Amino acid sequence: MTLDLIFFLILALISVSTALGMLLSRNAVYSALFLVLNFITVAIFYLLLGAPFIAMAQITVYAGAIMVLFLFVIMLLGAEALPQSQVLPRQTFFAGALAVALAIEATLIFLTRARPAGQVTSPDETVNTVTSLRELGMTLFNQYLLPFEVTSILLLVAMIGAIVLIRKEKRVHSQ
Repeated sequence: MTLDLIFFLILALISVSTALGMLLSRNAVYSALFLVLNFITVAIFYLLLGAPFIAMAQITVYAGAIMVLFLFVIMLLGAEALPQSQVLPRQTFFAGALAVALAIEATLIFLTRARPAGQVTSPDETVNTVTSLRELGMTLFNQYLLPFEVTSILLLVAMIGAIVLIRKEKRVHSQ
């Protein structure tokens, strides 16, 4: 076993355990903090793949800005402790079917795209230059401006909807 493989397996274990911690935590603040840890391990994976720009964007955008927004909304709404949820009638069946479909898809991708040992190639050095990053920014804000703005509006609407729903629920319980 090489040192790179050992480091990858340790990071994979941390990534999977933080994702499970996020899903299984009954406290919304702890779930958000587990998600931040998961974002950081994903950024380290990007660094290992030779993509420092995407790693730094992962940390600043997701672990920084979006998680601060999530924590702000959680604290504003007072929804730290998640209520006991009811399982919908067909929810277990659909969750199991989707898990099986994901496992089959991951197996097929692994079998069809796996490379023999020793064929791992490093990314081209010209990818991480200032000119390619400038081209990425120009493409994002010229060609993909509409999807970028629609995504930001969807996040804003979701946050406002959560605030409205919680405020109505708190008024009903206080009366």
